[in-house]
Amino acid sequence: MSSIIQLLPDHVANQIAAGEVVQRPASVVKELLENAVDARSTDIKLIIKDAGKALVQVIDNGLGMSVTDARLCFERHATSKIRKAEDLFSLHTKGFRGEALASIAAIAHVEMKTKQDQEELGTQIIVEGSKFVSQEVAVLPKGTSFAVKNLFFNIPARRNFLKSDTVELRHIVDEFQRVALAHPNIYFTFYHNGSEMFNLPGSSLRQRIVNIFSGKTNQKLVPVQEETEIVTIQGFVSKPEFAKKNRGEQFFFVNDRYIKSGYLHHAVMAAYDGILKDGAQPSYFLYLTVPPNTIDINIHPTKTEIKFDDEHALYAILRASIKHSLGQFNVAPVLDFDRDSNLDTPYHYKDLKGATPTIQVDGSFNPFSDDKVNKHYSSYKKPEPTSNWESLYVGLKQDSEFSTGSADFSFESEEVTGSLFNDGEVEQTVHSAYQIHKKYIVSSIKSGMVIVDQQRAHQRVLYEQFLINMTVNQASSQQLLFPLDLFFSSVEMELIEELKLSLVNTGFVFEETKKDHIVISGIPVNVTESEVSLVLEQLLSDLQDGIPESSFSQNDSIAKSMAKSLAVKTGTPLTVKEQENLVNGLFACKEPNVSPFQKPTFITMRVEDLDKKFAI
Repeated sequence: MSSIIQLLPDHVANQIAAGEVVQRPASVVKELLENAVDARSTDIKLIIKDAGKALVQVIDNGLGMSVTDARLCFERHATSKIRKAEDLFSLHTKGFRGEALASIAAIAHVEMKTKQDQEELGTQIIVEGSKFVSQEVAVLPKGTSFAVKNLFFNIPARRNFLKSDTVELRHIVDEFQRVALAHPNIYFTFYHNGSEMFNLPGSSLRQRIVNIFSGKTNQKLVPVQEETEIVTIQGFVSKPEFAKKNRGEQFFFVNDRYIKSGYLHHAVMAAYDGILKDGAQPSYFLYLTVPPNTIDINIHPTKTEIKFDDEHALYAILRASIKHSLGQFNVAPVLDFDRDSNLDTPYHYKDLKGATPTIQVDGSFNPFSDDKVNKHYSSYKKPEPTSNWESLYVGLKQDSEFSTGSADFSFESEEVTGSLFNDGEVEQTVHSAYQIHKKYIVSSIKSGMVIVDQQRAHQRVLYEQFLINMTVNQASSQQLLFPLDLFFSSVEMELIEELKLSLVNTGFVFEETKKDHIVISGIPVNVTESEVSLVLEQLLSDLQDGIPESSFSQNDSIAKSMAKSLAVKTGTPLTVKEQENLVNGLFACKEPNVSPFQKPTFITMRVEDLDKKFAI
């Protein structure tokens, strides 16, 4: 009987390994950027074409590699940081020219150029699908350049599973931002299809955050600093009023490595307990430094998850340090019942001394002397008698409009009536709709009654209105007296640029669009000025996984998002008129039975059903 188990060829094994390491172009970006950082580079350039599907290139000015290292880095299990098994639990670098390069070379065309500073000539190597095509000596600048072209060229199925260019670019930007935030001292530049997306000179951590996430970010940052035997924490958190709907600007770094941790995120949210709105997410950029032997970073292939030795202590320290920072900078409310703010000394009186009052005494004054009395009160004049007061009214006409004759006055009757209104004039008001628990609207119909969910019903009404406006291009706008300046990150600005035409069709008027903010001079009639930023934030959050390619699907997504943001919420009291308008508007829709998210908007109860409830 022939053997069933056999060894796979190297090229097949490399492709399987590539499936674990390289899931999308962003995976290649992560590996190459981290390698460039470990090469002690001070200037790193990232060049992308077609969202990484055509080209991912990373150029650095680091140490470079020798001829032997340049060839060995494409071999499987090649690494520069591990010599024995114990090294797995004491890692200080991200990886130097190895590990994933063999996997990347198995599924793409790779061109590498590298040169060490002390060498006169460098090495150029071309690999296509794990096959070495050429290795030549070349005149090169110091450092290394990796160009990964035609990703997944030999695995069409994997290439077909890639998302749209917008989604893939967003993942690349996420990886770029994580590496750039972890190393603010390195100069990073990012180009996509020939246009510059990021230009980040080496700077302080705060300035790096501001450079990545627009100029307004500086206003919302609160510094966090704590040093203990277990962990050293530094970084920034945002003020509660700047919290957003999405979780985009939330970063944890452990020993300069980006990680994801739901447990640590819960500690941050616990520190904000009581000062955030429901569903709001604060921004944070937190850097934790712990001894390498107290963590295990190899529990996940992408190394974005870490296991800590003492998670409970880390949780408590993190929550306490953030609470302390929020209170220290007067962001969180402080209760002090012994302090009366009315007794606080104003700043401009703080260092002033009270003036000593002066007293002047007239020693010659005698209150019982007639001369003194005449002297001191000589200026006093006794009022003349007003016996001829009648002369004051001489000349007034008797027929004047100011006449005070008794004939000009009329007095109301003081007769008390039996009731406030006449019985014939009392009209009984009958409401056709009632609100229950500020959530449901009950209205009578011929066969019984209908119970409407006010939030879902309003979502359906708004959804169809927005969809009609975008389809017919007849949306009306209300002009703002003062234009709104709204700041967004570069990724969010890319999304807004793609959605701009559809937003204009809903009623938005864009006066100006800049690199990091937009100026809005007009908004849809059913949107208030205070709701504009909330609507756009919700829209960007809903579409962060990608914008549909077709215009109809794009309009549909925008209409759903805006309807969800603007619909009346559960717990909002409505007047009788508003209840009636909402019920009438719902049943005037094309599909009143379900909300835009396919949930029922109302239920009906027949009189017969009610009779059965009361039957004995």
